[in-house]
Amino acid sequence: MTDGLAEALADLARDLQREHGSPATLEKVVASAIRMIPGAEEASISVVTGRTKVESYAASDELPRAVDALQTETGEGPCLDSIYDHATVSVPDMASEQRWPKFATRAARAGAGSMLSFQLFVQEDNLGAMNLVSRRPHAFDAESEHVGHLFAAHAAIAFSAVRQGENMKVALDSRNVIGQAQGILMERHGVSADQAFSLLTTASQHRNAKLRVVAEELIRTRRLVG
Repeated sequence: MTDGLAEALADLARDLQREHGSPATLEKVVASAIRMIPGAEEASISVVTGRTKVESYAASDELPRAVDALQTETGEGPCLDSIYDHATVSVPDMASEQRWPKFATRAARAGAGSMLSFQLFVQEDNLGAMNLVSRRPHAFDAESEHVGHLFAAHAAIAFSAVRQGENMKVALDSRNVIGQAQGILMERHGVSADQAFSLLTTASQHRNAKLRVVAEELIRTRRLVG
């Protein structure tokens, strides 16, 4: 490992500790990957949801975003297919790629010459990946894969921290919404917090709707339906 690469990875590790799950960390991983991985001109960190939708969480430019969108539109591509079975997927020449002909034809037309994808995590039908793109065919070699794996390990840690932060935010937002709805019911009916929560959960069960949805509707309409 060169001194420059070691220093870049050390900087990333320090950033991960400082950022505590900030999405900005993913952007730093992408920028560092382009700078340090041989052949990489553009990059993205993406999420595949339900094997059907590819979404860029952090992308260096429009080309990797377009590549992700094309996989969703065509229903095929490295993130939607082989990367579920292989930790690394290489596309040496996009123009002659046969595994995903619809995707490859349109991706080459968009400007992608070659591509290298690294699996970050798999959770049920959801997947995280780091994608490297070059406008030149055969831009990536064995060194690209080696260095890419090192960055992918850091990207996986960053992504995990971001997802945990997002989950915590969703949980806090839901708690606040439900608390507001409880307050409305307590004031209107003169009931306790536990009784107000019971009214919300009963309405949620009767309507087969999520508790947060019932609470949001109550806040918006001032009516408890259920």
